[in-house]
Amino acid sequence: MNILTLLIFSPALFGLIILALPSSWRASYKYITLLAALLQVGMSVSMYLNFKTGAAFGGFNQEGQYQFVQKLPWISLNLGSTGKMQIDYFVGVDGMSIMLLVMSAVVMVIATLASWEIKSNLKGYFALFLMLDMAVMGVFSALDFFLFYLFYELMLLPLYFLIGMWGGARREYAAIKFFLYTLFGSVFMLLVMVGLYLSVTDPATGNHTFNIVQMMNPANYQQGSVFALLGQQTLFGIPARIVGFVVLFVAFAIKVPVVPFHTWLPDAHVEAPTPVSIILAGVLLKIGGYGIIRICMGIFPEVAVSGAFWLGLLGVISILYGALNALAQRDLKRLIAYSSVSHMGFVLLGVASQTAEGVSGAMMQMISHGFLSAMLFFLVGVVYNRVHDRDIYNFRGLATLMPDYTVYVMIAFFASLGLPGFSAFVAEAFSLAGAFKSTLLPHWMAVCGSVGILLSAAYFLWTLQRMFFGQARLKGGEVWKTALSKLDIREKAALLPLALLALLLGIMPSLALDKINDSVLAFIHFLQLK
Repeated sequence: MNILTLLIFSPALFGLIILALPSSWRASYKYITLLAALLQVGMSVSMYLNFKTGAAFGGFNQEGQYQFVQKLPWISLNLGSTGKMQIDYFVGVDGMSIMLLVMSAVVMVIATLASWEIKSNLKGYFALFLMLDMAVMGVFSALDFFLFYLFYELMLLPLYFLIGMWGGARREYAAIKFFLYTLFGSVFMLLVMVGLYLSVTDPATGNHTFNIVQMMNPANYQQGSVFALLGQQTLFGIPARIVGFVVLFVAFAIKVPVVPFHTWLPDAHVEAPTPVSIILAGVLLKIGGYGIIRICMGIFPEVAVSGAFWLGLLGVISILYGALNALAQRDLKRLIAYSSVSHMGFVLLGVASQTAEGVSGAMMQMISHGFLSAMLFFLVGVVYNRVHDRDIYNFRGLATLMPDYTVYVMIAFFASLGLPGFSAFVAEAFSLAGAFKSTLLPHWMAVCGSVGILLSAAYFLWTLQRMFFGQARLKGGEVWKTALSKLDIREKAALLPLALLALLLGIMPSLALDKINDSVLAFIHFLQLK
């Protein structure tokens, strides 16, 4: 059994165990889920340590350079004289996906620890949680478009129920809005996927294929097919490859989320329970960024090069719009949700630069933001679970009541605003350096990105000063003072690793960059050929 396949499907096995256990064992469900998440961390770290680096392992558009590969025939259909339909179970990782797998595994452990707050229908909750875990790992590993799409859609169902059943007062509205937004993007993605399948043939067999790596090679496109580079067809008067790129980009931009496709995010975060917010911000947003790099730019590279300005512009708009919205928020969770929109804008700006610095910065930002957003949402959950209030104006002087909590908040805030020594500083500095260096983007975009960092300092420092400093004054009076107790062992066990990872990646970014670098260089070289 391949370790990558075990990593993907082990949560499903534990989910089935939970479903098989009687309700009288409900107290054990969270420990079974925690064991599943810890096993995934162990497997992902083992893969990270055994991951080979060097030009021969760049991956991206070279199928033989991916690692931990498993390729098995899955769906086979004889089409008579027109050949054979073959869909493979095809998974593997390169430098980009290995780091996202490790980050996702760690975030899932934190989300499991946050799930201690769930008190109702535990069997359903943890079964859906583990199903979501499986789908996330599958998305980052799939190299067959059909398999990728299956995992991508599989994430929707558990998230819809996790928000709709265990969320806040407006949970149904938030769940439906999230579901419709994501489904809108993925339905049109399905049409492009079918068009690509009918355009690409596997040179080894001569049959049509869903293989993502084969789709990156223009020689594999049948002449006269929908997405062929030569004799390109048009859809609605627009070249078909531009339409294909835009449709896939919109599907992934909804996930990132890029302004103006972001409006589902604040509602989903505010209404979702803490563990679901952690997964949404820590992992799901990264699937959007990963999809833009691996699929949009991988399959339609010439469109990505010609449209770099527009990608960069959307990144800059997201950075500034998200930061300005965060400044206007009173709800702490909504503020952090908008800060995620702003910080994910750096991913798009870095990718649009199409330089080694910019793309490395974008990848680093996805990893860094995964850890920091998980930490921020966990910290919001700590206060909300104690007093069921998140309004910034209702708190004052928390530092005197919860000194240990304040230390973690300060680490999370300063790390998120890009303080040197933390992971976000390296990520944002590289993204901006790439944007400045790029010949495809004007220099004012990098300047606007820098203003976004300034605004993030404003909203984080304002929140810190408003909630934590000064004399203790709370809306709930003495009742709240009693409730706002020190952090317990479980909360410290979740927060300490995230704080250490943010610091470690800030001091030793090579821990991530060494693994990412070969794939980034392969990706940049691939784009330059176009």
